Amino acid sequence: MKKLLLIAILVASASIAVAQKTDGGIDAKMLEQIRKGYTGSPEQKAVRNALAMNSIATLAVNGENLAMIDTHFSDKVKTKGITDQKSSGRCWLFTGLNVLRAKMIEEHKLPRFEFSQSYCSFYDLLEKSNLFLQAIIDTRALPLDDRKVDWLLLHPIGDGGQFTGVSNLIMKYGVVPKEAMPETYQSSNTREMRRFLSLKLREYALALRNAKSDSEASALKVKQLTEVYRILAECIGVPPTEFEWTMYNRKGEAVSTEKYTPKSFYEKYIGEDLENNYIMVMNDPSREYGKVYEIEYDRHVYNGENWLYVNLPIERIKEMAIASIKDNTAMYFSCDVGKYFNREKGILDLKLYDYESLFRTSLPMDKRERILTHASGSTHAMTLIAVDLDANGAPRKWMVENSWGQKSGFKGKVIMTDEWFNEYMFRLVVERKYVPGDILEMLKQKPIVLPPWDPMFAPEN
Repeated sequence: MKKLLLIAILVASASIAVAQKTDGGIDAKMLEQIRKGYTGSPEQKAVRNALAMNSIATLAVNGENLAMIDTHFSDKVKTKGITDQKSSGRCWLFTGLNVLRAKMIEEHKLPRFEFSQSYCSFYDLLEKSNLFLQAIIDTRALPLDDRKVDWLLLHPIGDGGQFTGVSNLIMKYGVVPKEAMPETYQSSNTREMRRFLSLKLREYALALRNAKSDSEASALKVKQLTEVYRILAECIGVPPTEFEWTMYNRKGEAVSTEKYTPKSFYEKYIGEDLENNYIMVMNDPSREYGKVYEIEYDRHVYNGENWLYVNLPIERIKEMAIASIKDNTAMYFSCDVGKYFNREKGILDLKLYDYESLFRTSLPMDKRERILTHASGSTHAMTLIAVDLDANGAPRKWMVENSWGQKSGFKGKVIMTDEWFNEYMFRLVVERKYVPGDILEMLKQKPIVLPPWDPMFAPEN
């Protein structure tokens, strides 16, 4: 018996050896050739010494581009105040609410105003928990290592998202002013809460997969969500079902004091159909333009809408953005904010950093290639509020309202050059009235469904 076992091990080992390739590693001869990349020349030593004591970004600063960018804009949406998402991944929510906030302040002549992000966050996390748990029930027949099941378990919950989360949540639960449900430590610092909820949801997922039937699993899900609700209430607070709010005018005088429900507040001060009045567009040169795409499980509410967008050349997106800004209407906007960014000044400019000169190499990939190789993608949402047009009506630069507080960037805002916009802007949500007829026709297509693990569709934080 031992002899047979030894033979089996030797045969298996031989099979593994055959399967392994031996000509793709770094051998001594190749290493000798590779070592010639660093010769110890005075130039290389100088760069090496500098890199030993400084960050790459500091050394790559382009000394020819140190001046603050011009802050004049030909066209700008009227907005007031800067919000702060603090240590949370809720940029999508702050951005969506900031679009609506700008409208409310202007329409009702308010001195300032903020919707409660905590209120929407509460129901967002509750709905995401249900989305995950129901998806686990829906995939119970699949093996645990199926890619879809594995993706679900890898991403049980997060506080990132996108605009359909804003529209679906508000249309379902309404909104409240910030005074009715202020921020808590946990709503502003979400990492620990999110990790704990992820742990519980993964535990719940195993229990649902082990249920004897779908009906038993569904009943169990209700018990699980009851516990999730309690945890959220303790962390974020209990969402109000009724509240009193006093409106003040710009002179600081009380105009009215009324009682509201979250839905009645939405109906009185927003009132528009958020799910049908907004069109989502994207500039993704790695996919065919003029087509509509939908991302599976890229939603916040189980019976809500997946992220659905029409892919367009950047010039078409700029047309709509300019039309909206000229009509004093802010927009949900997302981009790859970490690229060529001076956070202190609030500038996004391709000329800010000269990495190529620092490392004496080139960075030739274009936007399409960066997307395909995971080098770039949409990471952060902000509110697009301004454009500076030249004498011919062409954009020179753009400005967004950020949600990182008043002291961040240029008075809480970020300015980007038009060249940067071309390379790192990805998504825009625009009101239907600013969308040309041919693009509205494109939206009648049957969407091409993409998997949730597509690299372009990580939630915006």
